[in-house]
Amino acid sequence: MTPVTRPNSSAEQAEPASGAEPGARGGSETSSAELVIRAATASDDGAIELFVRDEPGAVFQRPGWRRAVQRVFRHQVRDLVALRGDQLVGLLPLMRCPRVTGGAHWISTPYGVYGGPLTSELEVRRALVASALQGAREERVGRLELRSREALDCEGLTPSDLYVTFVKDLPTEREDVLKSIRKDERRLIRRARDTHGLVLEEGRWFVEDLARLFRESKQRLGSPGLPVEWFRALLEELGEEVVIHIVRRPGEVLAASMCFIDGDELRMYYIGTTETANRSYAATSFMIAELQEWAVERGLKRFDLGRSRRDAGAVKFKRNQGFEAAPLHYSYGLVRSRGLPSFTPSNPRTARLRQIWAKLPATVCERLSRRLARYLP
Repeated sequence: MTPVTRPNSSAEQAEPASGAEPGARGGSETSSAELVIRAATASDDGAIELFVRDEPGAVFQRPGWRRAVQRVFRHQVRDLVALRGDQLVGLLPLMRCPRVTGGAHWISTPYGVYGGPLTSELEVRRALVASALQGAREERVGRLELRSREALDCEGLTPSDLYVTFVKDLPTEREDVLKSIRKDERRLIRRARDTHGLVLEEGRWFVEDLARLFRESKQRLGSPGLPVEWFRALLEELGEEVVIHIVRRPGEVLAASMCFIDGDELRMYYIGTTETANRSYAATSFMIAELQEWAVERGLKRFDLGRSRRDAGAVKFKRNQGFEAAPLHYSYGLVRSRGLPSFTPSNPRTARLRQIWAKLPATVCERLSRRLARYLP
C-alpha cells in the first residue's frame, strides 16, 4: 500500500487537483470502519502514481493522463481515493466531461479504454463506486461511466458488453513474432518488407505526421479527429513511456502510431494511415508485426492491440494478426440518461452525419475536430 498524507480537518485539506471545482468531493465523504473515501488533491499525485504502478493499473489511470486531458480539453477532475489511515488502498479516476447538447457525464477515464476503480479489495471497490454514484447524482449528470477491464460486482450499475480488447503474450525471440500471425498475413508482411521496401522508424518528432494521418483516417470513417496538442501533451506528461513510430516507403510516410509502454506491456493505441497504405502496401499489418518485434527486443512481455466494438470489422483483422478477443466489463450508473451510450459508428441515426463529415474539406475538418473533440471523450 502507498502512503498518502491525510488532512486533519476540512480546513486543513490541500487544494483540489488542478481543474476541480473548489469544494468538489465526488460525493460526501464516506467512511466504513477505518476506510475513508475522499476527493483526490494535487498533493496526492505522487502517491497515486506509485499506486497505479504497483497495483498495477493502466496508463489511463495515471495522473499524467488526467493532466493531459485537463490541459487540452479542460475537463474538471472528480478523482476519488480510498484510505485506511495514511495508506492509499484504492483509486477511482474520474472527470466531468461536458456534452455537446448540454449537461455532462462523469467518465473513468476520458479518451482511455481502461478505467474504473483500482483496488484489490471488493469492499474498497464498492465504496468508491457508491461514492461516485452519490456525487454523480448530486451534480445531476447524465451518467457515470466506468471503463473497467474487470466485472465490478457493485450495486447501481448497468453492465455493457459492447467492447472487447485484444492482448497477447509476446515470444522471447524476435523471429518468433511472425509465427503467431496467420499465414496469409505473414505473406503480406513479408511482401511489405521485401517488395515494397517498408521500414519502421521511431521518433517523437513524428508527432505532426501522427496527428495529420490520424485525422485523415478518422475523416474517412466519418468521425472527428484529435488535435495535435493532445498528442504533444501525452508526450510531455508521460515522458519516455510514450513512443511514436512511422512506417515509410521510399518518398512517403504511410502510417504513424503512438504506443504506451505500460509496465511490461506495449499498448498500440493511436494509428493513422494514408488512404492507400493498407490497400496497396499492408502498412498496418506490417506496423503491428514490427512493433511486436520492437517490444520483444526491449524485454516487454505482452502486446495490447486495443479495443474494438464486438461487432466491428476490426475484430476479424485483429484475429488475423494472432490476437483473440477478451470482454471488457464497462458499467454505467444511469442518473439522468435513459439508456446506455449509442453514439457509435454503427448507429444508423448518425449515418448521414458521417457521410457529410467524410466529404468536408480537410481544413474544415481540422478546425471542427478541434472544437468537437472535447465532447467525444
